[in-house]
Amino acid sequence: MRDLLLILFILSSLGITLRYPFVGILLWAWFTLATPQQAAYAAASLPLNTLIAGVTFIAFFLHQEYERVRLNPLMILLAVFGFWLWIAQTQSLDPGFSGEFYSRFIKIIIFIMLCMIMVTTRLRFHALLWLFAIVMGFYGAKGGVYTLLTFGQRIYFGLEDTVLYDNNHMGIALAVTLPLFLYLQGQAASLHLKRGIQVVLLLSIIAILGTHSRGAFVALGVFAGMILIRSWRNMIIGAAALAIIVPVGLNLLPDVWKDRMATIQNADEDASFLQRVDAWVINYELAQAHPLTGAGLRNSYQQAIANQVEPYRDARAAHSIYFEIMGGTGFVGLAIYLLLLGTAVLMAFLASRKYRHAETGKWRADFALNAVASLAIFGVAAASVSLEMWEGYLIIMALIGSLATVGGKVVAPAKAGRFAVQVAPERAYVLRPLAKGYQHRV
Repeated sequence: MRDLLLILFILSSLGITLRYPFVGILLWAWFTLATPQQAAYAAASLPLNTLIAGVTFIAFFLHQEYERVRLNPLMILLAVFGFWLWIAQTQSLDPGFSGEFYSRFIKIIIFIMLCMIMVTTRLRFHALLWLFAIVMGFYGAKGGVYTLLTFGQRIYFGLEDTVLYDNNHMGIALAVTLPLFLYLQGQAASLHLKRGIQVVLLLSIIAILGTHSRGAFVALGVFAGMILIRSWRNMIIGAAALAIIVPVGLNLLPDVWKDRMATIQNADEDASFLQRVDAWVINYELAQAHPLTGAGLRNSYQQAIANQVEPYRDARAAHSIYFEIMGGTGFVGLAIYLLLLGTAVLMAFLASRKYRHAETGKWRADFALNAVASLAIFGVAAASVSLEMWEGYLIIMALIGSLATVGGKVVAPAKAGRFAVQVAPERAYVLRPLAKGYQHRV
């Protein structure tokens, strides 16, 4: 039954995609972030992602969406980074092994570039953002309830066979999403929607603690610090509140969680941390041996390749986006990647300054400020996890790149009827039962 419902939903959505190409982007994003096929049976073995991508590309060209292309620094850097991934793959020490990860990363980059091209209206912008928030909000709410029911004694993991299955990955991904919840809460016109987002935000924080991840705990600290900095007028009150709430909250957590977090102070004696150091050294040595193109994506996981530079260290996951890129694509690839991240943060910061006093574009400044927080959390926390191929932070970058080209005009409904979509100039768009169709292009 699950398979039938999923396939029927996909086929109907693809039919709509042929008329409205951006629906394909949303469907693609949903499959990429939520992997709903994992909850099915036979459908899980079908190449549904390929089908969705193929139909989306057909609709993209049929409707001449390529005419929407407006180059920006992020799009150019993404293309350059994708090109360098290809160069690194051609020079890979084991093309067969690294090819799987190269293919996955390239597909993600293509998807993100399509997002940048096609997010040209405020409706499309918030549709993609809401989809991302709903998927992560589901994970956060589920994890929060799970943590409360188990009194924090058991570790919260994500969905199997996905990039967010690992508890460290899940915790950090949820922390990256917290600022976006704040933005959506601020944009919500309905009090019930505001309260709903606040509940999801609280449950997500509980879920982050429930992952028992030290990296996620650090990410949560970065989030709290950035909130205090942004609210500098109320910093003293906020700091005083945290000084009371945090000790009480931590006191309620189980001893197993406290023991886990206590190892942060003794990292040089922790076996898990020392294993990560081994992986970092291996990737650094591989980059030194192949400074331009590296060893190929994730080839450092193979003991035979690790032995070429560090014969006395065990090969394992790098547990760092920076060392993963360094070992896989060389110092040149790392430089491009760092430039990409830095440019995204800079563009978001400049947008927050540019639009903060705008009459009809204040929402851009609000989003940009929260996007800076999200990327800052990711940049700090992902130094300890292999999340460079997680689509979430790249979707945030795509939205940042689209800020300057998103239209802000209100388009009136074509005629009265049952449903319409209105885009308010100052607030996020809302659905109202007003019109049968609408002129706003989606």
